[in-house]
Amino acid sequence: MTDVQQPLYIGGEWVEPAGGHYEVINPGDESVVGLAPEASRAQVEEAARAAAEAFDSWSRTTPEARAAILDRAADIMQREYEPWAVLARQETGAPTGIARGMQVGVGVARFRRYAKGALEPVEKGLPPQVTDAGPMGRASILGALEVRQPVGVVTCITSYNNPWANPAGKVAPALAMGNTVVVKPAPQDPLSVFRMADALHEAGVPAGVVNVVSGQSVEVGEAAVDSPDVDMVSFTGSTAVGQRIAEVCGRSMKRQLMELGGKGAAIVFEDADLDAAVMGIGTTFSFYSGQICTAPTRVIVHRSVHDRLIEKLTGYLAFMKVGDPAAAGTVVGPVISAAHRDRVESYIELGKKEGARIAYGGERPVVGDGRGFYVAPTLLVDCTNDMRVVREEIFGPVVVVVPFDGDEDEAVALANDSDFGLLSYVWSGDSARAFRVARRLRSGGVGVNTIGRNMEAPFGGFKRSGVGRDVGSYALHAYSEVQSIVWTG
Repeated sequence: MTDVQQPLYIGGEWVEPAGGHYEVINPGDESVVGLAPEASRAQVEEAARAAAEAFDSWSRTTPEARAAILDRAADIMQREYEPWAVLARQETGAPTGIARGMQVGVGVARFRRYAKGALEPVEKGLPPQVTDAGPMGRASILGALEVRQPVGVVTCITSYNNPWANPAGKVAPALAMGNTVVVKPAPQDPLSVFRMADALHEAGVPAGVVNVVSGQSVEVGEAAVDSPDVDMVSFTGSTAVGQRIAEVCGRSMKRQLMELGGKGAAIVFEDADLDAAVMGIGTTFSFYSGQICTAPTRVIVHRSVHDRLIEKLTGYLAFMKVGDPAAAGTVVGPVISAAHRDRVESYIELGKKEGARIAYGGERPVVGDGRGFYVAPTLLVDCTNDMRVVREEIFGPVVVVVPFDGDEDEAVALANDSDFGLLSYVWSGDSARAFRVARRLRSGGVGVNTIGRNMEAPFGGFKRSGVGRDVGSYALHAYSEVQSIVWTG
């Protein structure tokens, strides 16, 4: 444990929190990682005011100046890579490889990407329009320019599953576009986000441009959303919380970017490469212990290959070591908290009551001295689309399997019979069919014979999985407003 009491970061200063501090718990062994600050509503509002006051000068800085600061911040993150990866592992329970490569590593990469993004053109000329003489005046030729302008003050509310990649994917493009930010990290693992603030502070970001406020109290998040100084809210988290944020934003027409829940459908046709499908589906169990909204958690498999797929999946699971995130060979670490472990386990029990059969897992693993919040990777089979375990996001290392007997129409209908539509997947040996099916899926993204993502492709969801798109240049667009300038020559 460290007894260092983390302050807030407001207006370029490290500020003592009005609400004291609370313990951040290591989900792997239940030790105390550090002491995080509990902000008051007044301090959150102060952070929003600081961001609003800094906006005018920051938005008028040159793209080159903004790029230089983002690049320097990335340099500092790279310099502190090892200790900050250890902190990420301790806060989240992610195994070492995930904490290094998928958390801090992706954070660095995103700051590098948006240092370049700051230099992307924000103006686009439109074809001139010839206007005849009339009530509006003389005949003329009207020129037009499309200009991307920063939105203003952006509140970034980030998820607990990745305290590096997720905030970096919000903060870096928002700053690149000339916005200022108030960052409200998840209460479970905020210390990593303060390290990101360390990097930006050392990199020379002007006072007020970046502010980080944290806390366990609901009022901290509420203040970050309803402050009159906030122009936009970028949120990653549950659909239920996203809906409440959207309601508040609607009252004052704040802009929104919402990346919400998922229940990714993985369609496996009879001609699929089953080994490839198993490798893809198996990532649900390993990446963040299933705490990832993009996971292929809902397998829709043709009955002719159903039994073979289950056999291969159970064989794959047998080699997935559940254990201490710091230990060599660990593939599956803990979930984030005792409360979340209990929630995931309650879904496994619910699945059994609904008639699903546990093909693998289902028990609570004992790791070391029995401390930590571990859930065994669990495979539920004999499922139907009306079961809650099939319809609701579990957000843990649990995969459900639904067989189908008919053609691709039945598979598409089952996949689309969901409130969610973030990422879906198709495995088939017939590429033409796979792409045809992908086009019919009501999902923001579709992986064809892969779970890989192109990090320049737009990311976001249909239905209750979110509003808007980010990643690549789409993130720059998300944190901008489009202005048109028209003139006559």
